[in-house]
Amino acid sequence: MRKKKGAQEISNEVLCAEYEAVYHYALSICRNETEAQDLTQETFLKAMNAVESFKGNSSLYTWLCAIAKNLWINRCKKQSREIIPENIAEMGQDDQPSIEQQVADKETAMHIHKILHNMNEPYKEVFSLRVFGQLSFSEIAKLFSKTESWARVTYHRAKKMISEQTGKDGYNG
Repeated sequence: MRKKKGAQEISNEVLCAEYEAVYHYALSICRNETEAQDLTQETFLKAMNAVESFKGNSSLYTWLCAIAKNLWINRCKKQSREIIPENIAEMGQDDQPSIEQQVADKETAMHIHKILHNMNEPYKEVFSLRVFGQLSFSEIAKLFSKTESWARVTYHRAKKMISEQTGKDGYNG
C-alpha cells in the first residue's frame, strides 16, 4: 500500500524501516521497555493513518519522534506521572553539578520540573527534548523548523534560567 502526497511518496515498508530507531527514542523518554513498545506501536499506527500529513519538511525519523513525543506527553497527562529519566549524560564541566546531573536525582528533578512547568516556550520544550528526550540539537532544530544554532542557544538560555531559579529558591539539590 502506498500513500502519496505531492512528490513525497512513503510506503508502509519505508515507514516501518524506522521502527527500531523510533523504539530507542521511545525507550529514552519513557524508560520502560514495555511502554516503549506500546508507544512505538501507537506511533506507527498514528503515522500510517496520517501519512498524508507528512510534508517532508523534516526527516521521517524526526516526524515519527514528534508523534511519539506528543503521544507520550498525552499519556503522562492522563496518568498524572512525571517523566524522570534514570541516567542523564554529564554535560557540565565545572565543579558544581550540571542541570543534567541534578535531574538524575529525583528530588532535584521534581524541583526542576516545577520550574519547567512555569517556563515559557520554546525554552521548556527545547530543554525537555534535549535532557529527557535525548535529542540532538540538529533533531530539535528540525522539529521547530529552525537552525541548529537556534536550538543550542535556546537550550543554553533555558538551562541558565533553571540555574538562576534554583539559586533564587535557595535550592542546591
